[in-house]
Amino acid sequence: MTETLSGQSPAGRFFDPLDFLARYGTVIALALLLVFNLIFTRNFATLQTLNVNLTQVCTIVIVAVGMTMVIGTGGIDLSVGSIMAISGALAPMIFLGTIVPVGNIYLWVAAAILIAVGAATLLGLFNGWLVAYFRIQPIVATLVLFIAGRGIAQVLTNGNLQVFRVPEFQWIGLGRPLGIPVQVIIMMAIVLLAAWCLRRTVFGRSILATGGNERAAELAGIPVNRVKLAVYAISGFCAGIAGLVVVAINSASDANLVGLGMELDAIAAVAVGGTLLSGGKATIIGTLLGALTIQLVRYTLLANGVPDAAALVVKAAIIVLAVWLQQQGRAR
Repeated sequence: MTETLSGQSPAGRFFDPLDFLARYGTVIALALLLVFNLIFTRNFATLQTLNVNLTQVCTIVIVAVGMTMVIGTGGIDLSVGSIMAISGALAPMIFLGTIVPVGNIYLWVAAAILIAVGAATLLGLFNGWLVAYFRIQPIVATLVLFIAGRGIAQVLTNGNLQVFRVPEFQWIGLGRPLGIPVQVIIMMAIVLLAAWCLRRTVFGRSILATGGNERAAELAGIPVNRVKLAVYAISGFCAGIAGLVVVAINSASDANLVGLGMELDAIAAVAVGGTLLSGGKATIIGTLLGALTIQLVRYTLLANGVPDAAALVVKAAIIVLAVWLQQQGRAR
C-alpha cells in the first residue's frame, strides 16, 4: 500500500475538506454553476448560449495556456495583452497591402498569419532572454513590453482603426465548420497539445522541475535557461494566435483595445484552475476549467440582472479564494 510522507497510508487519512476543495474546488464550482443556470436562467440550455460562452472564453484560454507554462517555471508574463495588440496590428497591414502590395490574397493571408505569430513568438523570446540571461525578475522583464508593446502597435497603425473585409482571414474568427466555431477548434487543439506536452514529455517535466527548485533542476542537468526561453516563446506564440482571433472576430484591428487587460484574465484563469503561482505545479486542463468557471460566473450574474461591475468584484473574490485554498493545500 502506498505511503504518504507522514507514514500514513492514503486510506488511513482523515478527510480534509480544505485539501478536497483545493483539489476539486474548480470542478465543483463549475458543476454548481451549470446546475444553477439550468434551473434558474432562461434559455441557458441552448446552442446559442453555449456558442456565446465558448467564443468569449476562447482567447482567454489560448493566452492562459502559455501563461500556465510560464507560471509553472515560477515566472509571470505581463506582456501578453500588448503582444496581442502587435500581432493584431501586423496581420491586417500585410494582407491589406499597407506594407507590400497584395497579389494572391490566400498567399498574403498566410504570410500575414505567419509573420504576425512569428513576431509575437520573437517578442516572447525577448522576455525569456531578459529573464534567463539577464536575471531580471519576470514581473519587471515583462513589464517592459507591457508598456512599450502597445505603443509599438499604435506606431505601426498610426493609432488608426484598421477595418477590413477579408473572408479568407476572418474565417479563423467567424468560420463554423460543422457548426463549431473555428476559434473553439484552435483553442482545444492548443489545450490538448499543451496538456500532453506538460504531462508526457521531458520538456513538461523540466518546466515543473524548474519552478519547483531551480537550483536542484540545474544540478540534475536540466537546461533551465533554455526552458525559460521556451516557455516565454510559447507564451508569445499563444498571445499572437489570440490577437489574430480577436481581430478576425471584430473584422477590425484597434491597437488601443486588442488584448487590453488580457494578462489579468489569463492569470486569473491559471490561479483558479489550480496552478501554483509560485511555480512547480501546473495544470492545463485546470486552466481551461478555471477560465470556463470565471466566464460562467460573469454570464450567470449578467443573465440574472447583476451589473458587470459587481461581476468584476465577484471574480476578484474567486481569485482570492483560489489562492487561499492553494496555500492551505500546500501547508498540508
